[in-house]
Amino acid sequence: MVHGVPENTEPPDKHPSRRPVRAVLFDFHGTLAQVEDPVDWVLAAAAVCGTTLGRATATGLADRLVSVGRAGGPVPGRIPPHLAEVYAERDLSAHAHRAAYTGLFATVTSGIDGLPEALYERVLAVEGWAVYADTVPTLRALRAAGIPVAVVSNIGFDIRPMLTAWGAADLVDEAVLSYEFGRCKPDPAIFRYACEALGVAPEHTLMVGDTPADAAAVIAGCAALIMPPTAPGEVHGLASVLDLARCDGHHS
Repeated sequence: MVHGVPENTEPPDKHPSRRPVRAVLFDFHGTLAQVEDPVDWVLAAAAVCGTTLGRATATGLADRLVSVGRAGGPVPGRIPPHLAEVYAERDLSAHAHRAAYTGLFATVTSGIDGLPEALYERVLAVEGWAVYADTVPTLRALRAAGIPVAVVSNIGFDIRPMLTAWGAADLVDEAVLSYEFGRCKPDPAIFRYACEALGVAPEHTLMVGDTPADAAAVIAGCAALIMPPTAPGEVHGLASVLDLARCDGHHS
């Protein structure tokens, strides 16, 4: 669904309220990429700890770990009181992010020494993520059209190594990460800052994401496109971004 982009039912010269898209902001997780399958995540982390798990054991462990709160996964239903403070600050500090998630992982008994830390390190690794099949082609098309791009993410670690590994680093003009900026979506300040960094006014900027926090870009004056979930590595439907960007007469 698209927020803040009026439907075009007449030629552009008869539709003065229609706003051209001159820059695009992308969320990271759930928009450009997805964390790896939970069972693969557990198997890889256990292997680092010197333990080979059977698929059934890994599946049961993965279910419990995701339920307590996986970085890049669903928000847990309950946060243990001793982790409440660092969890609340997780996207504003690399230290809090690590402490929150290793603390949550440690609440699941696995019998594997060092597993919470290994699970967290996997989230920081390029191998722990799967880029959507149409992410890089979409970024490349926007670059060819002369439309600047920023990634705006609520996150507690650097995603730039992932962008580099995927061949996307040169296709992203700015990375505005909450733990570096000091504000999180839905705070309009983070969207406004990204627009300023790209040199484009919010009213000519499209925010692409997958959560209500991303949709809050409309408060800053941007338009917003909210994408439905897609499995890791699949085509995510990002061609719709190119359709909207062509409102400005840009073509890839």
